[in-house]
Amino acid sequence: MEQIRQGDTSKFRLLIDKYSQHVYHVAYSVLRNDQEAQDAAQEAFIQMYKSLPDYRSEGFKTWLTRIAFHKAIDAKRRLGRRSSEDLGGEERIINLPGSEEDILARLVREERKETLRERINQLPAQHRDIITAYYLSEKNYEQIAHDAQVAVKTVESRLYRARQWIRIHWKEDEWRE
Repeated sequence: MEQIRQGDTSKFRLLIDKYSQHVYHVAYSVLRNDQEAQDAAQEAFIQMYKSLPDYRSEGFKTWLTRIAFHKAIDAKRRLGRRSSEDLGGEERIINLPGSEEDILARLVREERKETLRERINQLPAQHRDIITAYYLSEKNYEQIAHDAQVAVKTVESRLYRARQWIRIHWKEDEWRE
């Protein structure tokens, strides 16, 4: 790091070669777009170079990951503003979480929900409806019972049977990341 601070660009190139895939993956995990992730990764390395005087020689990969993550979040915000402007400014992004970690957690949660939706669509019909209502629509037993016009105990037993079917027929490693 000291050699890079003194202007040895060949050492900087070694860092880029070593960490470029990692930085790209961090950016892609936020943006889910190849070109945007490449741009954010490039911006992260530029920012890293500019911030070298502030680097305290503690956890380089963590420090670089944080820079890449923040650059990806910045790009995501720009994309959101651009999309909002493309819509004539009438639609705004609502309910943005307070911190970048919340955004990443939400993105991961949405991706897992989509994977689960695909698996649920493969369930037998009698199990699909109850699992969808409880896990994806996030309804409680009373709401489901009201919608289906059945007793709460019926909802409980249907959900139990659906979970049992899933335990028997799904292998955890097939659908979990």
